[in-house]
Amino acid sequence: MKHVTSLTVRPYECDSYGHVNHAVYVHYLEHARMQFLHAVGFDYKGLIAAGFFTVISRLDISYRSPAYADDDLEIETEPREARRVSGVFHQVIRRGTDGIAEADVYWCVVDGRGRPARPPETYDLRKLVP
Repeated sequence: MKHVTSLTVRPYECDSYGHVNHAVYVHYLEHARMQFLHAVGFDYKGLIAAGFFTVISRLDISYRSPAYADDDLEIETEPREARRVSGVFHQVIRRGTDGIAEADVYWCVVDGRGRPARPPETYDLRKLVP
């Protein structure tokens, strides 16, 4: 179950070298994951209202090639693993056929105190992985 999010690089996301700053890719990945959840009908706002959140516990990212202002990018998001409280998304950022960054994003569900917790069955993220 892959989802593709498209975006265009905005000039203010570029650093003094003229390419997208490495930290901006983290924002791109976050945006694409939220678009994925929306596309599959996951009620993230409901999860929050129930007193739970997802947090990133680890991010492994490899930068392959720079992106520049006005580049059209596509971000593929695919859940690779999902347990009751944690999981992994695999994401690839492409410009055309060129992969410019690839990441494995490890997440965890936490309660209002920031401790790992099982969300109610309605928000079971294991349903994301076929």
